[in-house]
Amino acid sequence: MLALALVLAAALWGAAAGTLVPRAAYRLAVPHDADRRAACPAGHPFTGPGRGWLGGPGRADCATTPTPYTAPLLTALACAALAAAAGPRPELLVWLLAAPVATLLAVVDVRVHRLPDGLTLPLAAAVPLLLGLVAPLPYAAGSWLHALLGALALGGGYLLLFLLHPDGMGLGDVKLAVPLGAALGWYGWTVLFLGAFAGFLLGAVYGLGLVLARRAGRGAAIPFGPFMITGALLGLLLGAFTAVP
Repeated sequence: MLALALVLAAALWGAAAGTLVPRAAYRLAVPHDADRRAACPAGHPFTGPGRGWLGGPGRADCATTPTPYTAPLLTALACAALAAAAGPRPELLVWLLAAPVATLLAVVDVRVHRLPDGLTLPLAAAVPLLLGLVAPLPYAAGSWLHALLGALALGGGYLLLFLLHPDGMGLGDVKLAVPLGAALGWYGWTVLFLGAFAGFLLGAVYGLGLVLARRAGRGAAIPFGPFMITGALLGLLLGAFTAVP
C-alpha cells in the first residue's frame, strides 16, 4: 500500500507540475535572437504568479498549445515510473523536482530546436547540489562522487562532440548533458553508459525514420534534447530499480 501511495502521489505531482509546462514552453519557444513571449496568441499579456510564468493554458482563445494535456500526462507518467523504481529513497525527491523541467526542455527543443540557458544552467547546478544534500541521508542508493564524475564525463563527452562536429551538436545539448550525467552517474558508470547510449540510439532511430520516410535528408538537424532526456529516464529507471542502498 505504501508503494502504491507513493506512485500515486508522484503521478499527481507530475500532473500538477506538468500543467505549468505549456505556458512556459510557449513563452520560451522563440528563436535565439528573439525575446520571450509576453502575451498569449490572442494578444493578452501574461499576468499572475511568478510574473506570468505560472499558470495553466487559460481560456480557449489564449491556449498556448492545441494539446495542453500532453505535458501533464508525460510528466505524470515519468514521475510515477521513477517512484515505482526508486521507492521511498531520498534521491527520488531530486528526480521528481527535475522531471517537470526536463519535460519543459523537451517541449521547447521539439518546437524550436533549442535548449534555453535559463533552464539548462540552473538544472546543471541544481541536480548535483541536491544529490549532495540527499547523499548522507539513510537509504540513499547512490554516490555523490560518481554523480559529479558523471556530470564531468557526459558533459565533457558532449563538448568534444560539439567541437568535432558543431553542425550536428548544439551547446544546449552540452549543457543539458551535465545534469543528466550527474543523475545517471549517481547510480554508477554502467547506468551512465546505458542512459547515454539509449539517448543516441533513440535519436539515431528517429533520424533514420525521417530519412526512410523522405521527410528529411541525412544532414537534417533534429531536436536531440528529448532523446537525451528519454535515454536518461530509461537509465534512471534501470539504476533505481537495481540499486542497493
